[in-house]
Amino acid sequence: MDIRENPDLVKRTVQERGYVAPVLLDQSGDVAGKDWGVWGTPTAYVIDRQGRLVGMMIGPRDWSKPEARTFVRSLLEVDRQR
Repeated sequence: MDIRENPDLVKRTVQERGYVAPVLLDQSGDVAGKDWGVWGTPTAYVIDRQGRLVGMMIGPRDWSKPEARTFVRSLLEVDRQR
């Protein structure tokens, strides 16, 4: 999700970095704030394979740390058991 940025800059950045996930362009900030509850960035949502929200984090995270990897693995394991 991109909030209040120039759409051309966002599109160029997405292309340069090779992002494959859809990027929501929210020039006004209304979608982010009112619909998703994102009032600051970065905000991360964890969505399971069925599309359900299972977690939300506000602020930067180091996803390379062992704790983060354990968290992701535990979500994948729970998802397999369903």
